[in-house]
Amino acid sequence: MPSKRIRLAQRRKAAGFTQEGLAEQLGVERSTVGRWESAETEPQAWLRPKIARVLGISGDELQTALDDVTVIQAQPSERVNYALENPGSADLVVVAYLHERLRRLDESYDQASSTGLLGPAGHVHGQVKFLRENAGNPRVRRALYEVEADSATLMGQLVWDVSQRRDHYAPLTYFDEAVGAAHHARDPSTASYATLRMSFVALYGEKNPGRGVMLAQRAAEMAKRTSPSLTGLSLLHVAEGHAMTGAVKECEDALRKAETQFDRVSTDDVAAPYYTVNEYNRLAGSCYLFLDIPERAEPILRMTTRALASKKKSQAIALGNLTLALLRQGKRNEPWAQDINDRLLALMAAI
Repeated sequence: MPSKRIRLAQRRKAAGFTQEGLAEQLGVERSTVGRWESAETEPQAWLRPKIARVLGISGDELQTALDDVTVIQAQPSERVNYALENPGSADLVVVAYLHERLRRLDESYDQASSTGLLGPAGHVHGQVKFLRENAGNPRVRRALYEVEADSATLMGQLVWDVSQRRDHYAPLTYFDEAVGAAHHARDPSTASYATLRMSFVALYGEKNPGRGVMLAQRAAEMAKRTSPSLTGLSLLHVAEGHAMTGAVKECEDALRKAETQFDRVSTDDVAAPYYTVNEYNRLAGSCYLFLDIPERAEPILRMTTRALASKKKSQAIALGNLTLALLRQGKRNEPWAQDINDRLLALMAAI
């Protein structure tokens, strides 16, 4: 449900600032201030003293304003409410409404905090699962399985993010649920994507590149007949898993196979927006960092960071990798190295 930090907004107005004016004083984007006030995100710890100083309040007063979150009751859909009270009555219109709510949450993933998205996403996921378990119409049940596959995948992502990648069991449980729902819906692309997400947990959480490669390869096989984009994206993570073990040949073979998928992508491929040259370069740069070849990673990552401006979470990862590539080459004192560091800190404050 929508939320507001009313006290924080009042403090800003009392200090004589619009959201844009406060953002300019702090060196952040206006949308960042908007997300603070809508309780989607919180300011980073290092930025809070400056916020308190600009607003003319103490650190404790700022913390109180941040903690004071008012939940705004959204106007519910009468049709969905009726279906939840009488689950056998759910129809395709109700499914479409829930799918649209989920789509909007999913599209916010790269801009909003995972903490802010987790509650609304869990609410939708619970409703979808409840209606699917009680659906009487086979067509409605299959459509709900499709939505459940997507909602379980999003929940797995969010839970893992919020746990700071420490909780592996809960995300894998959601991803496994997503694969099962996708099989019921006969949707190999969604099953592939959920499996690919499992490989992320193995690669970046469990630090198990062997299992990560196996899962990413399985995802590529699932997607092979339906989505060249997902196939390519999965192969990029096969490459990264090999890079983690220092297997140069296997890594570069997987990168070449991933690159060939670009020629097969069509406008009918629903995953096409996610498999771009920028994403390819971001992962290729990461591979060469794992292989300890920073001089090859640097130009790839430098080209990628600005192109990812609209995907703040991906851009933050690319900037972090670029900083690491520079440090490994002993370039920390060059002027543009400081500029990259400043951009990374500003981005961290915005997500």
